Amino acid sequence: MTKQTKVLTGLLAGVALGTVVALVISSKKDGKFKEKVSDWLCDLLEGSKDKFAKTMSKAKDEVTKMHS
Repeated sequence: MTKQTKVLTGLLAGVALGTVVALVISSKKDGKFKEKVSDWLCDLLEGSKDKFAKTMSKAKDEVTKMHS
């Protein structure tokens, strides 16, 4: 992973974690709501990482083709 990829991944993880913590602290609902939000954010983060990795791979392939 490049430095930019690591920074973006860290940023996304930080946003997701901050959101979960804020919801858990401020939520007066039962544990089911907190669990659903947590699961949703984890799925969102995983999907984002996968999409970003695919995009970076395609971009690297295109750059390689241009230099060939």
